[in-house]
Amino acid sequence: MNADPAIRITMLPRDTNSQGTIFGGVILSYIDMAGAIEAHRRTGMERFVTVAMREVIFHQPVFVGDLVSFYSETIKVGTTSITTRVVVEAERYGSPGVKARVTEAEVIYVAVDLEGQKKKI
Repeated sequence: MNADPAIRITMLPRDTNSQGTIFGGVILSYIDMAGAIEAHRRTGMERFVTVAMREVIFHQPVFVGDLVSFYSETIKVGTTSITTRVVVEAERYGSPGVKARVTEAEVIYVAVDLEGQKKKI
């Protein structure tokens, strides 16, 4: 796993669900971005589309004020696709240094050209 996160962000009240924790869809959106950042870094390709998210596991909730880091790594590079793994870690608000793995997922992207057609990596 990369030592530096692809994304690091503090969760805000606008990101909460009806239960008062961060909405899972917000986390999924950042996972998608973090995986895409890894795909671009690894291949140098300009355009990718998300094909699938596999094995998304929500281990613990994320709370308002948590500093959330999204770490990504490449699992596999195919002819036109790349699979990344994203691990999400939250540093708990008010408890500096207290971190928890909150979510992880695999994301598959396909390289495409300007017309949206598959492109060889």
